Amino acid sequence: MVLFLAGLHVYWALGGQWGNAVTIPTVGGRRTINPSPQATVFVAFLLAASVVIVCGEAGFFYTGSLVRIFHLGAWCISGVFLLRTIGNLKTFGLLKTVHGTPFAYWDTRLYSPLCLVLAVLATVVATGRD
Repeated sequence: MVLFLAGLHVYWALGGQWGNAVTIPTVGGRRTINPSPQATVFVAFLLAASVVIVCGEAGFFYTGSLVRIFHLGAWCISGVFLLRTIGNLKTFGLLKTVHGTPFAYWDTRLYSPLCLVLAVLATVVATGRD
């Protein structure tokens, strides 16, 4: 799932339009941010890196002397997804105050719950290793 999301961000960075209309919060019909293609690729990289970190922490491959970095990384990933779930208290997250927009609809029903699930799963992985 997370690799799919990374690929979707690359698609958007390359100019893809599918789903693009509901991926950015809006206020008064205006997008609150306009991420550059470089920023979108960076998000894709972070998503892909999170997969590697969680898989390493889960023991899918040998992490060697970097075991502590993978462990810390899994906790950081959990925290980042939890913070995304909570949101900025205005335009995104479960505690947002802006409602009635296409983004808010999808954020409430898909984006924020997915981030909560990913935060919980990263926490499970981070706590499961000795």
